[in-house]
Amino acid sequence: MNFTLKQLRYVEATGRLGSIANAAHELNISQSSITAAIGSLESQVGFDLFVRTPAKGISVTPAGQETLKLIRNFITQSRQFEAEVTAIGGDDTGSVRIACYATAAPSFLPPILKNFKSIYPHTSIKFLEGNMETIMAYLKSGEADLAFTYEDTLEDRQEFTPLFEAPPYALLAAEDPLAKGDTVDLADLADMPMIMLDLPRTKEYFISMFEKAGLKPNLVHSTRSTEIVRALVSGGHGYSLLNICPPDYRSGDTRFRALPLRDQVKVPVFGIVTLADTRQPSIVDAFINQCIDLKNAGVFEEITAK
Repeated sequence: MNFTLKQLRYVEATGRLGSIANAAHELNISQSSITAAIGSLESQVGFDLFVRTPAKGISVTPAGQETLKLIRNFITQSRQFEAEVTAIGGDDTGSVRIACYATAAPSFLPPILKNFKSIYPHTSIKFLEGNMETIMAYLKSGEADLAFTYEDTLEDRQEFTPLFEAPPYALLAAEDPLAKGDTVDLADLADMPMIMLDLPRTKEYFISMFEKAGLKPNLVHSTRSTEIVRALVSGGHGYSLLNICPPDYRSGDTRFRALPLRDQVKVPVFGIVTLADTRQPSIVDAFINQCIDLKNAGVFEEITAK
């Protein structure tokens, strides 16, 4: 068979995005180039990778699913080869592709990136943000080298490196009477209007805390944006529950306060997820090891609302 790495990338993007048009947009090429790559590969392998349905786009065939897995593995291996070859001679170059839980990123990434770039100034870092389900999809498809997320998102053939515990906390308007204390109970919050961060797994996690305490939250607003959560809380429209507490939530911003919960609740662990049995480029290993060093130095302690 005679095909190029570029053609394989075109086919992989089409399968991942479910559309020739979306693949062309992501790769910034023409749809005809995508179509030609698919047709060439299908001709060489002797079976269809996709089923074309007028007005509905494409769907992946069973044989196509297996082929796409092989293609993704091959693309990942080729990138690792490129990174290792680039590193020959001692140059600290290469790139790290990070999938990150978007609501948590501003809290812990800045010190990581500052430290890493000071040691490896010639590297590039690509960010892929999303909710917990989206970033795990990035990791499984080979788009990301690692994912920052919670331990309970771990799946088969994945490894977890813990960085810090992320106990839940209540975000309250500064003028709220409860904000005058140092901690708060779920029972104190149950009847108050709640602003829910409505993301996959997040909503279920917070509601389950109330249910285990024999309580039911008073949900009045929901949003997928932490910025909107902040705006609604600071405007006096209710409180919210969150994990991973930026330092300014407790001291630097006078519009609201973040208070730890007195209740005994499940505390999730946040860290790095990678694919098991996968040899990482040396620069990715260096990034992970630097995160572990920062953990051991206590850098992440101030973002846990204990």
